[in-house]
Amino acid sequence: MSDDRESFEYFSNEYAQALQAFTAIENQASTIVAFGASEDLRVFVEQFIDMASRTKALAEERNEPHFVEWFAELIAKAEALRGEIVRQ
Repeated sequence: MSDDRESFEYFSNEYAQALQAFTAIENQASTIVAFGASEDLRVFVEQFIDMASRTKALAEERNEPHFVEWFAELIAKAEALRGEIVRQ
């Protein structure tokens, strides 16, 4: 029981942080591009995808299907954002 609760708390915290990070990236994307730093934005998005993918894989290992699904959704949104970034 304790392991289940600890696992849930861990993934809840990781998801909250990932959601906050993605929201910040998404909200600042147009400003970052406007300042000519689209490559920096691309790096931020890539780092986010890497982090979220590692956490998703860990959730898969620990049989946490809801977190797997939620991280997969964030990854898909980040990949879509990455596709919208114009190379300068």
